Amino acid sequence: VQLQASGGGLVQAGGSLRLSCAASGRTFSSYTMAWFRLAPGKEREFVAAVRWGDGGTRSADSVKGRFTISRDNAKNTGFLQMKSLKPEDTAVYYCAARGGNLITGSMGRADSYDYWGPGTQVTVSS
Repeated sequence: VQLQASGGGLVQAGGSLRLSCAASGRTFSSYTMAWFRLAPGKEREFVAAVRWGDGGTRSADSVKGRFTISRDNAKNTGFLQMKSLKPEDTAVYYCAARGGNLITGSMGRADSYDYWGPGTQVTVSS
């Protein structure tokens, strides 16, 4: 499975961006897809995840109420709508996926995912 993320860029604080992650190559009937982010000097952080099967989601507390994760099953594509962006959201955002539907408790773990995209830079200016 190849993952290609897009939609990153530079935005002012309070602005919005929408990230996309398209899966290609080997396909599964169902996925769990997630976003993680890595900021300079910080550890990789889970952002949000979504299950293809029932649309169940999980989000980090730091983004709840601001970021929304969704998916388009037919297009094998996941989306991360980011609103009310803050400078501390600045990071490289990576999408990750695995075949099948993860239980909610495992959705936030990086080692739950088999496939990773190359990342897209999100920069939020103050």
